[in-house]
Amino acid sequence: MNKQILILLVVFISVTTFGQTAAKRTKEFNLENKTAIQGYDPVAYFTQKKAVKGKATIVAIYEGVTYNFSSQTNKELFLKNPVGYEPQYGGWCAFAMGDYGEKVEVNPGTFKVLDGKLYLFYNAFFNNTLKSWNKDEINLKKKADANWKKLSN
Repeated sequence: MNKQILILLVVFISVTTFGQTAAKRTKEFNLENKTAIQGYDPVAYFTQKKAVKGKATIVAIYEGVTYNFSSQTNKELFLKNPVGYEPQYGGWCAFAMGDYGEKVEVNPGTFKVLDGKLYLFYNAFFNNTLKSWNKDEINLKKKADANWKKLSN
């Protein structure tokens, strides 16, 4: 009897923790209809070194966030290591996160892979924030990491 209660308790804790994590992530992440990176394939940034639109028919859900993929192979790579392919700062503009600690929309085609991590940037109206990021990357990255930690807790 005690073993059954223990099993139920473990299941309950797992389900409620996952539910809280998924709800937190979907609240914090830059999503359109619960989909990350405006439907772009997160793996393609690493394997093809370019932004590739994913297909709505090839998807994976990780902690409440939906990701689209351009191929089944990319989906399988993602599922082996989702954290390794997710964009930093919840998919918000890395420059804005570092410069003034705010969530700003991105252009999925403006990105940088740095130390095995994906960073996305705002790029519209003659304002490509990747250029500004590159001018002071070390300091902006430190500030962005600290700001994201505050915003995501």
